[in-house]
Amino acid sequence: MKWALVLLGLVALSECMTKIPLIKGKSMRQALIEAGKLEEFLEKYPYDLASKYSNFASNMPMYNYMDIEYISVITIGTPPQSFKVLPDTGSANLWVPSVYCNSYACSNHQKFNPALSSTFRALNTPVSISYGTGSMTGFLGYDTVNVGGIVDTNQEFGLSQTEPGSFLYYSPFDGIMGLSYPTISASSATPVFDNMMKQGLVSQDLFSIYLTRNGASGSVVTFGGYDSNYFTGQVNWVPITYEGYWQIAIENVMVNGQVVACAQGCQGIVDSGTSLIAGPPSEISIIQQQIGATVGSYNQYVINCQNMGSMPDVTFTINGVQYTLPPRAYVRQLYGGCSSGFQSMNLPSAQGDLWILGDVFIREYYAIFDRGNNVVGLATAV
Repeated sequence: MKWALVLLGLVALSECMTKIPLIKGKSMRQALIEAGKLEEFLEKYPYDLASKYSNFASNMPMYNYMDIEYISVITIGTPPQSFKVLPDTGSANLWVPSVYCNSYACSNHQKFNPALSSTFRALNTPVSISYGTGSMTGFLGYDTVNVGGIVDTNQEFGLSQTEPGSFLYYSPFDGIMGLSYPTISASSATPVFDNMMKQGLVSQDLFSIYLTRNGASGSVVTFGGYDSNYFTGQVNWVPITYEGYWQIAIENVMVNGQVVACAQGCQGIVDSGTSLIAGPPSEISIIQQQIGATVGSYNQYVINCQNMGSMPDVTFTINGVQYTLPPRAYVRQLYGGCSSGFQSMNLPSAQGDLWILGDVFIREYYAIFDRGNNVVGLATAV
């Protein structure tokens, strides 16, 4: 079965794969620093990643997107209107700002004008997504969405009328393109990838994500297949444990070969919409101690950049395979200092404590999201 999937993936490379380049934008953190507003943001909105996963898709902490830099460009409508969106495997809704939004957060972003699209159809369905700093509220509509040449007709999406706080003003993206299961979609809107599958627009019911390291160009989302040029070795196919998020089982977490967390097993969500790796506070605290991170302002864990050469590896065991993160992977070098790529999040689930495997993990391990077989494929990224 697994080898069949590998062969199918290679066949799809020559058949019907669509690659969407991810462009590296200025992160919200960098924009806030340049505007002199970072401390104000951190004081008002403490880190609360757990809220994203506590009420399905209705809750999205704005802090979650602070260090996101990878965005893609899509168009909506006829003629097309262009938007920068965050491809987010941790949520399921597509939404963009609309001309009906007068919030400060909308003022410097592209706004969709339904009156200018001959293919737009409005729905009388409200949509609301909480971001901790406030709610994005609006309504749903149908229109044609073009994702890298894939023409997705009759796609449901949210048109924002209000957006949370002034800090979304500093985000590098206009909206969000959720790529998770429809189970967690706000207002039961059909996610973009589900509509692609339904219309037969992809040769395989899977997509994959490759993120480059150190800000290099070349990051890409591939719809309809995966590309072996982006990884080495075999793909480890990991079963989904909850068909809502891309949630998988983790056997343990080790530092320098010793189990320090998740000793009895736990759950992990592979989330491209989260920049960090997050886990239970008590276990993250142990990891921070092991890597030499100390608490700085606003509960941010800082690291002495000069210690990187002597810091330990952190390893996740998933489906019998060890996924090692060297210091260069989990230490974030930002604006003259270094900080930890691990953060606390207290969120138990029916299957065990939840961990979030964000971009820190995905940069090291090419991720394949297979809806047809309900598995996540992981392989060492090049």
